[in-house]
Amino acid sequence: MATRILIVTGDAAESLEVMYPYQRLLEEGYEVHIAAPSRKKLRFVVHDFEEGFDTYTEKPGYSWPADLAFADVDPGAYAAVVIPGGRAPEYLRNDPELRKVLKAFFDADKPVAQICHGPLLTAAVGALSGRRVTAYPALEMDMETAGASFQDSEAVVDGVVVSSRAWPDHPAWMREFLTVLRSTAPVT
Repeated sequence: MATRILIVTGDAAESLEVMYPYQRLLEEGYEVHIAAPSRKKLRFVVHDFEEGFDTYTEKPGYSWPADLAFADVDPGAYAAVVIPGGRAPEYLRNDPELRKVLKAFFDADKPVAQICHGPLLTAAVGALSGRRVTAYPALEMDMETAGASFQDSEAVVDGVVVSSRAWPDHPAWMREFLTVLRSTAPVT
């Protein structure tokens, strides 16, 4: 049986931040499952940076099925978790089932990859206090309020937690996360 990795997400997640790690981890030989509030077809979005806009723009993205609902996740069956960004973390942080899942990963000191707005979820379970992280730059104050030391960098590694700012940083993010995975949860 292959080593399993969990991706937690929902509607309005950033397409690239779900699909890139999903495909990259499959390519490495991991078994990857996507969990969401319910088992359904998820609708992702594409955030882009366009001249003349003060912030990113949003367009419809890919659709992809969730393999299981948060309530059905057994964190013990997974070696690591990936937390994509987009708008999904804004409402997912209120999901008590997801908070239980994430807390279990942190309690077991399992690898966590988070990107963009994803750290809003780890902040919601109190897991950022005393950590070094990065996130979408507009979240600097949120990260500091959660007790983290914010660093504006492509990828920040703090123990088994690997964070990144947004999809343009994917290569650095996945390179660092795979380094952590290869040492803590190698492909079997």
